[in-house]
Amino acid sequence: MSVDRITAQEALVRLADFSTIIDARSEGEYAEDHLPGAINWPSLNDEERRIVGTRYKQINQFEAKKLGAALVAKNIAAHIQREVLDKPREWQPLVYCWRGGKRSGSLALILDQIGFKVTLVDGGYKAFRAALVADLPQLADRHSYQVVCGTTGSGKTRLLQALQAQGAQVLDLEALANHRSSVLGLIPGVPQPSQKAFDSLIWAALRSFDPARPVYIESESKKVGNVAVPEGLIAAMRAAPCLQLELAEDERVALLLEDYDFFVKDIAFFCERLDALTEARGKDTVQDWQARARSGDVASVVRELLVRHYDPVYLQSMRRNFTHYETARVLTPRDHTAAAMAELAARMLAS
Repeated sequence: MSVDRITAQEALVRLADFSTIIDARSEGEYAEDHLPGAINWPSLNDEERRIVGTRYKQINQFEAKKLGAALVAKNIAAHIQREVLDKPREWQPLVYCWRGGKRSGSLALILDQIGFKVTLVDGGYKAFRAALVADLPQLADRHSYQVVCGTTGSGKTRLLQALQAQGAQVLDLEALANHRSSVLGLIPGVPQPSQKAFDSLIWAALRSFDPARPVYIESESKKVGNVAVPEGLIAAMRAAPCLQLELAEDERVALLLEDYDFFVKDIAFFCERLDALTEARGKDTVQDWQARARSGDVASVVRELLVRHYDPVYLQSMRRNFTHYETARVLTPRDHTAAAMAELAARMLAS
């Protein structure tokens, strides 16, 4: 067997060297997290892993290995038939499983015997994850940041999107987290990534950036929904220069009614999410908001949420956590529309 092996640290910098990155773990393991760009060819799927594990516990290791071998052989044959028959001799895959053991080794052996140049990650995903976690603080510290600040509804996400569309380097943590970073920030029907997957997405994005150019990022707190921003990145953000985005209150309300239109369309869901503010704002206040929302007066509820809840909390957090917040450069788009944000982004990048 002439399969090459590389360390997880080598894999961090060599991912682009391979034609395909193949994750030989089950679909459940792959869904939790995987190497950036990897595709999933399970040597054993979730149910097969459960069956083999049960046989291992209830009968013995030998019987479990026999069944496992039969299932792995069947699955690898299907992967070869489906994915490999059209591959040229020059195709060079990188293969890994949980710890670089039997599942990836079996697939690598077959591919090697066919005549492909195959590489395995020593230690598998587990080692790669440890190397990525160790690399994240150094990678985050390599870049300079421009932190886009602004109270809720001021258009921070729209400005980031406009900057990115015009070629700026943007790290949109809310987009990576599938969450709008507040009690009401859950996006219906869109699950958040696992913490491991969120870390991997951030690492892959930072790795793609040019350290000679600034990275625009929103002034997030430590958590975006249920996932945490890596400590090294939080520290770098909080020490970076700030840009203060300012919009009139009416414009902010209009923006939120557009961006959170699913609440307007599903008042019951909106009222359910408002329950989460009971401890902070009191039962009577929340019930009043819910009653007004049910009567169709969502706009006044949004306005009060801004003035009474989000603005005080946001301003207190910014002054406490972001070193350069008080000296932030003020940005004033003409209104809340995407076109206005595109104009502002163009001015920023031209200056």
